[in-house]
Amino acid sequence: MAVSIPLTDDEQAAVEDGQAALDRLLDRLADTPTPAGPTPRELDVPVTARLLPLVDVRQGGTGSAPR
Repeated sequence: MAVSIPLTDDEQAAVEDGQAALDRLLDRLADTPTPAGPTPRELDVPVTARLLPLVDVRQGGTGSAPR
């Protein structure tokens, strides 16, 4: 069974348009509280922290689900 999760325009751009769009989305979300309460900025993530590049995304397809 496939599950569909609707994305905002910013989220869709981050998926489709690459690193610059992803960086804009992350910057916008930096002051949005996490479920625990603090914002990502308040969590004091080191300046040297980097996201790994997203190389390939595959949707759907056939075969069995990972266990």
